[in-house]
Amino acid sequence: MLAGSGYFDIRSKEDTWVRMWTKAGDLIILPAGSYHRFTLDEGNYVKALRLFVGEPVWTPINRGPEADEHPSRTQYLQAVAAT
Repeated sequence: MLAGSGYFDIRSKEDTWVRMWTKAGDLIILPAGSYHRFTLDEGNYVKALRLFVGEPVWTPINRGPEADEHPSRTQYLQAVAAT
């Protein structure tokens, strides 16, 4: 996070949202295929740098049957099941 602040949510293994408040200077690393979302807080401003591995660099995939069949989601679910 380069500036501002907001809330970053990620789905837990139990399929519930876990919320983290993030601010300038914070770093979040997420596994590919995890469901996540971001929303602003009362400051109503954020500047973030997002880095991706592989191609395409970023393609939004909305939650649903198609998402669950995506290779990154399949790999993520296998990794979570192994823990």
